[in-house]
Amino acid sequence: MFKKRIPAIFFLLLVLVFTSCSEYQRVLKSTDLEYKLEKALELYEDGKYAKALPIFDELLTLYRGSEKAQDVYYYYAMTLFQERSYLIAAYHFKTFYQTFPNNAFADDGAFMVGYCYYKESPVYSLDQTNTYKAINELQLYINTHRTSSHIEECNMIIDELRGKLEKKSFMLAKQYWHTENYKAAIESFNATLSDYPDTPYREEAMYLRLESNYQYAIKSIVSLQAFRLKESKTAYLDFVNLYPESIYRAKADKILDDIIDQMFLLKQNPEQTKVKTNS
Repeated sequence: MFKKRIPAIFFLLLVLVFTSCSEYQRVLKSTDLEYKLEKALELYEDGKYAKALPIFDELLTLYRGSEKAQDVYYYYAMTLFQERSYLIAAYHFKTFYQTFPNNAFADDGAFMVGYCYYKESPVYSLDQTNTYKAINELQLYINTHRTSSHIEECNMIIDELRGKLEKKSFMLAKQYWHTENYKAAIESFNATLSDYPDTPYREEAMYLRLESNYQYAIKSIVSLQAFRLKESKTAYLDFVNLYPESIYRAKADKILDDIIDQMFLLKQNPEQTKVKTNS
């Protein structure tokens, strides 16, 4: 009995598909703008963005100069967004809200510019150009739309994106430290601590900066060691003053002992100092 029903079901599906395709073709070929717009909106609401997009694209030209062109443009940009063409959508959202600042969708359009760049923001290890663009656009939106319902969401997204930049900055500095490029590590740790004073990586960054300072000092030529050992001691004091109970405290204290030993040796024999590595 079940086998006999399969052809009927299959035939019904074919009819439905054919009918749907035929109706879509009628929409594309129609010269009735109101009908085309109605169907485009229906397709959009049904989540059939790939089908809605060419209709909105055509209507942009057909409605040019009319009041309806504004809403068509907004839905065109939204359809691009739903199709994950985020960078193209960002361009059109920006053009939309700048061209039609009094449109009912202008507020959403301005927000969507930054949101599109947010959707294009990659993992922290990759190029963060779109992350910076997202932050800039969202901050601009906050500054110019202070009463908008999107403000809280903007702040949450900006915090998320800044967290990504913090991690990239810290991991870059840590990579320099790991590869024993201590000068670059010091500069990068300083940049991380300066740019992101509240970063959750602050404690580890300050300890690794101390270690980098010390390693950089003892690997320097003798004439520069005294000055760089002094900088290392300053890095130690900065660290223990802020994190006296740190999990890195014992290692930091050991580095301080080594710094003091090296400074003593320099005073005893300024021409040649025994290099003592931290173990």
